[in-house]
Amino acid sequence: MFSSPHALFRTFGIAEVISWTLLIGGLILRAAAGWDLAVTIGGGIHGFVFLAYGTTAVLVAKNQRWRPYPTTVAIVSAVVPYATIPVDIWLTRSSRLTGAWRLNATEDPRDQLWHDRLMRLVIRHPAQSLVVGFLAVAVVFTVLVVLGPPV
Repeated sequence: MFSSPHALFRTFGIAEVISWTLLIGGLILRAAAGWDLAVTIGGGIHGFVFLAYGTTAVLVAKNQRWRPYPTTVAIVSAVVPYATIPVDIWLTRSSRLTGAWRLNATEDPRDQLWHDRLMRLVIRHPAQSLVVGFLAVAVVFTVLVVLGPPV
């Protein structure tokens, strides 16, 4: 499905940029024409992609064994409009997105941890993981919609 962690990360980073554009466009349409539905549509899409990007950033960070700083920067970049692109460039230039998926355990003690085993299970079964991930993001998204917009 996605040949490398970088391909997955970049795809969702670009999706986040597109969703920001939809949200900002919706805000402009609401201000200019009073069309509230534009914010509802753009905001809904952005919220869903935001959660999916965050999930992707955590998965890629785990696979690439990032330290807390680059992991936090990657996740927080979704909060700032269009920041996922420069973060992708930074992570690429610093070789943090280089390498393949870690499908098999090694002698490294970190590979014996439960969350590393879970990560390998997720990346070994991408189609099923995508469905489960999509459903998990949908549930979180639905809960957040029910709770209402941020104040």
